[in-house]
Amino acid sequence: MENGSMKRLAWLVVSVLMFGWPTGQCAPGHGRTATPVAGAQVASVAYGLQFNRWLDEQFSAYLDFSPMTKTRLGDKSDYDLLDDVSPQGQDRQLAWRQRSVSTMIADFDRDRLDAEGKLSWDLWLYLLSREQAGQQFRHHNYIFGRRGPHTSLPNNLINYHKVDDVADMLAYIARLRASGVYLDAYLLRARESAARGIRAPYFDYEIAISQIHRVTTGEPFSDVGTSALWADITKKIAALGTAEKISAAQKDELNHAARAALLETVQPAYQRIVAWLEADSINVPRQASGVWALPDGGEFYQHSLLSRTTLPLTAQEIHKIGLAEVERIQKEMREIKQKVGFSGTLAEFFTYSRESPGFYFPNTDAGRAGYLDLANAYLTAMNAKLPEYFGILPEAPLQVRRVEAFREQAGAAAHYMRGTIDGARPGVFYVHLSDMSAASNYRLEDLAYHEGLPGHHMQISIQQELTGVPRFRTHHGYTAYSEGWGLYAELLAKDMGFYTEPMNDFGRLSGEIWRAIRLVVDTGIHAMKWTEAEAVRYAMNNSARPATSVRSEIRRYFNSPGQATAYKIGMLKILELREKAQKVLGDQFSFREFHDVVLGSGALPLPLLEAKVGNWLDTAAKERINEAQE
Repeated sequence: MENGSMKRLAWLVVSVLMFGWPTGQCAPGHGRTATPVAGAQVASVAYGLQFNRWLDEQFSAYLDFSPMTKTRLGDKSDYDLLDDVSPQGQDRQLAWRQRSVSTMIADFDRDRLDAEGKLSWDLWLYLLSREQAGQQFRHHNYIFGRRGPHTSLPNNLINYHKVDDVADMLAYIARLRASGVYLDAYLLRARESAARGIRAPYFDYEIAISQIHRVTTGEPFSDVGTSALWADITKKIAALGTAEKISAAQKDELNHAARAALLETVQPAYQRIVAWLEADSINVPRQASGVWALPDGGEFYQHSLLSRTTLPLTAQEIHKIGLAEVERIQKEMREIKQKVGFSGTLAEFFTYSRESPGFYFPNTDAGRAGYLDLANAYLTAMNAKLPEYFGILPEAPLQVRRVEAFREQAGAAAHYMRGTIDGARPGVFYVHLSDMSAASNYRLEDLAYHEGLPGHHMQISIQQELTGVPRFRTHHGYTAYSEGWGLYAELLAKDMGFYTEPMNDFGRLSGEIWRAIRLVVDTGIHAMKWTEAEAVRYAMNNSARPATSVRSEIRRYFNSPGQATAYKIGMLKILELREKAQKVLGDQFSFREFHDVVLGSGALPLPLLEAKVGNWLDTAAKERINEAQE
């Protein structure tokens, strides 16, 4: 597309997201002749199916740009390839998406689609808009840090590359051989960003170097211990032997080939990254700054906020919302403080809950096992209660696991990784347990609901299991929707009768206030020039979170500007929509029905979610009027 056309398209997408298609006007498309009434419904269904098939073809073409995404989805095509993450590869993907949207506008008529079809149309437009808007800030994203390609590559191979036969193992080894080009492309991008004065904070350099050391320590890289990659490789090859799918000679050949790939390709690639990080670290100030200090940093941060929240909120507006939410939640915390009989100040209660040994499992293997067992107990109880509040339920299994040692960080946030649609690989709720003093047991109940049920596992599994919609809608996500749902799920659990222990309810409030604090510190760091020490001090003064966890989280916000604001903004929007539904429907309001509306179309940008709920309420209001007139 020409630049002018792209600007008009970007304006169109924003207008649709914020206001919907203008009343009385046709959406872009051709063939605008109205469908005849006779057979209209059949024709509409057929047209919608044709549109869905086209979108599925487009999504398949999109996946061809990312063999690693295919693997995470359980698709073994291009199993021996890694993604092309070079600048040229990024350009090709953007050009493809521009052509795809142009074709959609030329070949289909939005007016002929049903509500879900129109939603698919708007989302396909939105994905282009989001990618196009990020083009000018391509160099602003930090490459190496807590979740860079140096850990995501081994994580993908270990957790997603399933080996069922010899061909799968040969594909694994081919990916090891391709890792040099893959990692070098990321290194080139980091170099190009640095040349523009865009560098990650100093602690990201330190974290990346430490993580690479853990990936490349142990056999076959060194004589001490066994590396995570080598342990995974030998385990998968041994399983083939046990299943009698390979001979002893083939087993030796595969082990030899994998060892050679690790030593000849993987290790040198990591060494090149470490050498650059160590050399370039002298150019990084020892006091971290937000993105305001980068070239065009203010514009980049506003772009990040819009991308993460999907709402046109300024940093100042988000900061103000955060301050108000912190004040409100602390009032509820004081009520719990009184309930448990603590006579000191709220700050003293924070210190007590942060430092009291009774709130932590022992820093032993038995303590870690106890933590995982308790998480599973909470999820089992929640699972039994779900049918009362949800009509649509997930089919995918869920597991709770400790993060692998090579990427584990003391105090780092728990997270969820989706499983495959067929359930062959379960969804996983991951926790960091290297330092049990950073994992309070009174926070665990709330955490289990956020990451597992009815939070991320439920929302993402339902999305993946949707039928009757284009496949891309079962895959793509939006931070404000998914993380907003996760935080909403924490509060919903209270509505469902959980958190019977006051300290566990305090843990819920600790989780919620932390998301409110994020609004304050993220905008403080990136728009108001707060230092790391100032952000840590604010967070410590206003929460009960352990110090190790606070420092880890604050550094995460430096690394990923805007991401932390999406949780609370998304939750507030979902709550606003629920309160509106309760007001409109009165005693006819149903949690099950509301939740099925929110989850039933998959992840959505918040303006499109608001429009969907609004349409549902309009229909419900009309039905009530008709019933009253009959």
